[in-house]
Amino acid sequence: MTPDKKTQLWMYETMVKSRYFEECIAAIYLEGKKPIFDLGKGTIPGEMHLSRGQEPPAVAVCAHLNARDVLTAGHRLHHFAIAKGVRLPAMTAEIFGKSSGLSGGRGGHMHIIDATCNFAASGIICEGMAPAAGAALAFKMRGENRVGVSVIGEGGANAGVFHETLNLAALWKLPFVCVIEDNSWAVSVAKSTSTAVPRNDVRAAAYGIPGEYVAGNDPYEIYRVVGEAVQRARTGGGPTLIEVETWRYDGHFQGDPEHYLAKGEKEAKLARDPIPAMRTRMLTGEVTTAAELDALEKRAHAAVDEAIRFARESPMPVPEDALTRVYA
Repeated sequence: MTPDKKTQLWMYETMVKSRYFEECIAAIYLEGKKPIFDLGKGTIPGEMHLSRGQEPPAVAVCAHLNARDVLTAGHRLHHFAIAKGVRLPAMTAEIFGKSSGLSGGRGGHMHIIDATCNFAASGIICEGMAPAAGAALAFKMRGENRVGVSVIGEGGANAGVFHETLNLAALWKLPFVCVIEDNSWAVSVAKSTSTAVPRNDVRAAAYGIPGEYVAGNDPYEIYRVVGEAVQRARTGGGPTLIEVETWRYDGHFQGDPEHYLAKGEKEAKLARDPIPAMRTRMLTGEVTTAAELDALEKRAHAAVDEAIRFARESPMPVPEDALTRVYA
């Protein structure tokens, strides 16, 4: 299963958009936090988790989904939100804590939700798995051709809800797919020192469901494997567990000194940047032209610039609205 030209161009443009968005957010995040870093100050107060380098899983997964399919993600989420079609101006305003944000500025960057494309994220590790499987259960009971997909990090695969959800998804043969982004590090803890198995896809055997592993942060191979899993889910074949190797170019959070990394580890990953690699692959394969890709990049940058302008110019929430849209 190879993506057609239209899909490849969408994947590339979306990867570029995600990367540029996070480059801009990384710079804005430091506004008001210098010379002494203060987490609570600046244009964007609070923590910030970026996904630069992890763009391939997002586009490869979302290329197989539509707005009616449910996708849940964790605290490192911008790439999946953008690929799923979350409204970028409103998401950016939410990150800025503005009243025009998706949740009126209440959720911040880790708790993005957009019902128009059935996307939700949470800062709680693995919290999205059960809701995605619950959505899949509803789809099956209603006879709807929809799937529930949950994206977690490799550290989340050690959480109890991971196993509980897979057990029920397998038992009930739900149209559900779990995608694990393996970026080698759960905060500062290496996978090899926290997980009893070298790859989490092997855990699928415990529940009698297919398990797949994709190495190399390759958007084309991830696209193929996820495509088969989504098709299996849509046609009554039940859930699939997929782990993909990827890598983050930033620390766990902005300000993370990354002392836990081995010498040369980050440099080796930066040398394997998936975005220029995809551009080269499309040009070499004569899928497109440099001019067409340049135009896509320009359009992606323009969309991000407009979203940031919108967020900067939007008003802050007023105190009188503090208790609205929350549980009493």
